[in-house]
Amino acid sequence: MATKSEPSSSYKKFEIRTRNPNPKTSILLVIDAQNYFSSMVNPIIPSINTTIDLCRRASIPIIFTRHCHKSPADHDMLGEWWNDDLVIDGTPEAELMPELDRKPNDAVVEKSTYGAFTGTRLEERLRELGVEEVIVTGVMTNLCCETTAREAFVRGFRVFFSTDATATSEVELHEASLKNLAYGFAYLVDCQRIGDAFSL
Repeated sequence: MATKSEPSSSYKKFEIRTRNPNPKTSILLVIDAQNYFSSMVNPIIPSINTTIDLCRRASIPIIFTRHCHKSPADHDMLGEWWNDDLVIDGTPEAELMPELDRKPNDAVVEKSTYGAFTGTRLEERLRELGVEEVIVTGVMTNLCCETTAREAFVRGFRVFFSTDATATSEVELHEASLKNLAYGFAYLVDCQRIGDAFSL
């Protein structure tokens, strides 16, 4: 599943609607920044960590997701689609990358499909925290990040999608997702935009 990352795009290229996240009602999601996806994550580690730092300074909670499969019973369609080349729990590939600015009290949500809301109780956790907006970073732009953004939107959360702290295997796929998300699901942002919005 994992292949080399391509450079990411500025939000300005596809932006349709403009809005800034509200730090009082936001949460940051860092999607699947794991060793298995390191070729895609490595180029955007600085942007992910910058976004994490900006959110910490604005007192925004951070949740990391970790994609993993515990047995063939939870492979579902992903097993068929990726010929069982999956992220297996308990292997080094399944672990979050050590280069991430992750603190011991940061929550980690495990998932076994593209969307972080499916079968994880993430929605319930966000409701309990009073979250109304999600900021999406991580990999892969066109799979887990986009699916999570769509799931958040249809559940009534306002979505902010980072263009420089997300990545995937091809720039064309990255940009196709950004264009589609900007059209129907998410406000596009980057580190500079978030920093300006929080006046940090």
